[in-house]
Amino acid sequence: MKPLSLLGLILALGACSAPRELDLFNGNDLDGWHADIPAADDNLEIEASFVVEEGILISRGTPQGHLITDAEYADYRLEVEYRWLGEPGNCGVLVHASTPRRLYKMFPQSIECQLYHGNAGDFWCIGEDVSVTDMEARRGPRENWGVDGNKARRILNLTDGSENAPGEWNEMVIECVGTDIKIWVNGDFVNHGFDCTADHGQIALQAEGAPCAFRRLHLTRL
Repeated sequence: MKPLSLLGLILALGACSAPRELDLFNGNDLDGWHADIPAADDNLEIEASFVVEEGILISRGTPQGHLITDAEYADYRLEVEYRWLGEPGNCGVLVHASTPRRLYKMFPQSIECQLYHGNAGDFWCIGEDVSVTDMEARRGPRENWGVDGNKARRILNLTDGSENAPGEWNEMVIECVGTDIKIWVNGDFVNHGFDCTADHGQIALQAEGAPCAFRRLHLTRL
């Protein structure tokens, strides 16, 4: 395992005095988060991509962009409860997020834990990289791998059928420890990445086309 970076070490030491358990979403507002919506740069009146309605955090899907934690985190378990509103589609949870708009002037540098319906638990590499077992079978030919542009950035998960029916609540658990990332969907172990090129960062939710609701975003420091 790679040693923690200096910032990662500072975060780890700071975590000693921070609460071990915390809800990233307080059920009332978006305190502790900020939105990065490129289309809003030139249109301050644009409709919000992320809102809170009746205690639920909603990603409306459009305008596309991200809701990003103000704080950075290392060594944690994140429990996410989500469901699709209407036609299921694309959304994701990003871990170890850093440089804004690194990819396509939209996506922050990160590792995406995919929520896309039918593919929950895939990894997408966005300026950061991660390894898995059976890498070529799950990512394609080695010469195509990469973390930018049209490179092979997607790494398939290990299961099919772990998601509940559209409209029902799902639970995704993401465990980040050092340079390892593990994902469970509804109790099924669906992915394990190791030797990640980042070990800490912000956490982000996507607005990427399909409305998605989140009722729980609970973080436990490990």
